[in-house]
Amino acid sequence: MENLPKDKKIILFDGVCNLCDATVQYIIKHDKEDVFRFVALQSELGQEIIKHIGVDTSKTDSIILYEQGHAYYYKAEAALKIAGKLGGIYTLLSVFSIFPNWISNKIYDYVAKNRYKWYGKKDACMIPTPEIKSKFL
Repeated sequence: MENLPKDKKIILFDGVCNLCDATVQYIIKHDKEDVFRFVALQSELGQEIIKHIGVDTSKTDSIILYEQGHAYYYKAEAALKIAGKLGGIYTLLSVFSIFPNWISNKIYDYVAKNRYKWYGKKDACMIPTPEIKSKFL
């Protein structure tokens, strides 16, 4: 995956999920150190990354954090790692990492399973505004 920025953490997200879209917008606003780049899971590049790292998309369909050359995380672990990188009060969320992944993921899976019902779904992936276009790959 040579075309990806080596110094950025890549967040793969569900591009048609309203909750995911709102979360991406929130992360962009609070990413003061410009740590993250974003790719929709449904995009060609998103699918290439998933194939490259070998993620089973039947086990996760909403968020993956990819640190090129290091590791990848999904579900609750990805969310907690992202929150930790936002700094400030968000680092307090890392306290939830004391719970075993299977517990955190049960809660995560419940929200993920209901996200379309609760928050709705778009017909297509969002198109970034010119101001934030550089954040998307």
